[in-house]
Amino acid sequence: MKTDELIAALSNNVEPVDRRLVGRTVAIALGLALVAALGLVLAGLGVRADLTTPRAVTFLFLKLAFALATVGAAAVYLTRLARPGGERKISLGLAALPFGAIMLLAAISLGQAPSSHWDRMVMGDQWLECLISVPIIAIVPFAVVIWAVRKAAPTNLVQAGAFAGLVAGGVSAVGYALHCTDDSLPFVALWYGGTIVLCTLAGAALGPRLLRW
Repeated sequence: MKTDELIAALSNNVEPVDRRLVGRTVAIALGLALVAALGLVLAGLGVRADLTTPRAVTFLFLKLAFALATVGAAAVYLTRLARPGGERKISLGLAALPFGAIMLLAAISLGQAPSSHWDRMVMGDQWLECLISVPIIAIVPFAVVIWAVRKAAPTNLVQAGAFAGLVAGGVSAVGYALHCTDDSLPFVALWYGGTIVLCTLAGAALGPRLLRW
C-alpha cells in the first residue's frame, strides 16, 4: 500500500472529536468529589453546632469562598492540563490568587489585633485536626479526579498531578469547613491553605505514576 492510499484509508470513517468531553468528565469528577468530601465530613466529623449564629455563618462563607475559589481556578487549569500540550496554556498566577487573598486578609486581621492574641488566632483549637483531616478527606476526591484525568491525555504529568491534588485539597477544605469552629483568618490562611498545598505537592509526586499512559 502506497503512502497516499494509507492516509486515505486512515482518513475514512473518522468520527469528529467531542471537544467538550474532557471538560464534562472533569466537571462530573468534581461533582462526585464534592459529594464524597461532604459525605465523609457528615459521617465522620459532623457539622458544627453553632451554625444558627450569624457570626458562624459569616465565617463559614469566608472559608467556603476561599476553598471554592481555589477549586474553581484549579479545575479550569486541570481541564487544560488533561489535554496534550495543555501545560502551555496555564498561568500559576490565577491559581495562586485565592492564597494571596486569604494571606492578605490574615495579615490585616493580625495587624488589627493585639500581639498577645496572635498565637491564639494562628493556632486555634483545631490545628492538628485540620492538619490531619483535610489530607485524609482529600484521598477519595483525588482518586476521582485522577480517574477523570486518566481518561484524557495529559503530557505534563507532574503539573496535572499537582492540579489534581490542588482540586482535591480544595474540595476537602470545602467539606471540612462545615465542621471546623476555628474562624480566625490567620488560622484559615495557615491550616487550610497549608494542607491544600500539601495535597498539591502529593499530587505532583504521584502524578507521573498515576497518570502514565
